[in-house]
Amino acid sequence: MLENIRLSFRGIFSHKLRSFLTMLGIIIGIAAIIAIVSTIKGTNEQIKKNLIGSGQNNVDVQLYQGDWEYEYYNGLPAGIPVLDEENRQKLAAVDHVERASFYRKRSEYDAVFYLNHSLSGGYVFGIDKDYFPAAGLTVKRGRGISTYDIAGFRKVCVLDENSASTLFAGDDPLGKTVEIKSQPFTVIGIITESEKFEPTINSMGDYMTYRQDISGRVYVPESIWPLIYQYDEPQNVLLQADSTEAMTQIGKEAEQILNEKISTSEDGVRYKAKDLLKQAEDIEQLSRSTNTMLLWIAAISLLVGGIGVMNIMLVSVTERTSEIGLKKAVGADKKAILLQFLTEAVVLTSSGGVIGVISGILLAELISKLNGTPVAISIQAAVFAVLFSMVIGIVFGLLPSYKAANLDPIEALRHE
Repeated sequence: MLENIRLSFRGIFSHKLRSFLTMLGIIIGIAAIIAIVSTIKGTNEQIKKNLIGSGQNNVDVQLYQGDWEYEYYNGLPAGIPVLDEENRQKLAAVDHVERASFYRKRSEYDAVFYLNHSLSGGYVFGIDKDYFPAAGLTVKRGRGISTYDIAGFRKVCVLDENSASTLFAGDDPLGKTVEIKSQPFTVIGIITESEKFEPTINSMGDYMTYRQDISGRVYVPESIWPLIYQYDEPQNVLLQADSTEAMTQIGKEAEQILNEKISTSEDGVRYKAKDLLKQAEDIEQLSRSTNTMLLWIAAISLLVGGIGVMNIMLVSVTERTSEIGLKKAVGADKKAILLQFLTEAVVLTSSGGVIGVISGILLAELISKLNGTPVAISIQAAVFAVLFSMVIGIVFGLLPSYKAANLDPIEALRHE
């Protein structure tokens, strides 16, 4: 076998141009498949990362009326119970839930001020003590909101880095007083994400999804929320899953727990989980469906390449008829001749497969540089591509090899 491989490489290098042109179809097909698969994988990972964020695996459960989020300015609907510690314990006990937190949120325009600076289009959150760890946020400076702050109805707040930069323009915000809806709050801390995540924003939809992160956030104790907004309103639930795969199931169980005690007469008022994982999977499926046709088109190049290999191997058999006759005359059997030519076909297509994989990786990186398309190289796809190119060599090299093995030795020796 090793001798056959050595002879195969010697034949390839003795006819470099012919061998390269023969491999070209294989190279183009494999390169196209690797580039497409890498782009699909990179795009899908970016979709999931954009939707789910920096890997905190958060499940957000909110009150909906029909298909729309319940409008908070309508107050808490009759028949919707206030979420309490019992609800929290039930949610925390769901399999794969690491933390459960209750919070309220308002989108505000010019409601947060420091001197002549305002937070335009930012968000104000009323949170409990579990919100920061559940959301994957850590205190960068100062401290977070404690149980003491909540129980004591203290007018304190925590800013994220964007709101601190907007309001204080480089000054130290700790200990300063900001106004939220005309109420004074002391800044006690600055928070940041545990894992930094920069979303890719390519459309207005992406901008609307991440606008709250860009504009800035202000966090206050949940107990002080009625002082700012004067009336009760629905609470949201934030759950942290122990894995991305568990998010969908956690969302369904949380919906069931929260909805079982609802007795409102208003139509369609129910808690629903924002199933970001399902959204990511749906978009991934659409992406895969869109690119399946491209993969089939690339596969045609492999078919053309395989036909080219068969053609050149038939030419090689004709050119080496006398050599085949001589080998048979000195004792080589059909199996030895068949194996030699089959090895040459496999070495030829495998070499094209390896070059195609390298070319595909380079092509994927080039596409990423030119279009900003995310790519992720798939090792499994690369290995499969090389193995598939070997299969092509076996399939399309079988006929020429069989023809060579069945040549009559006397006629082969007389061949000129």
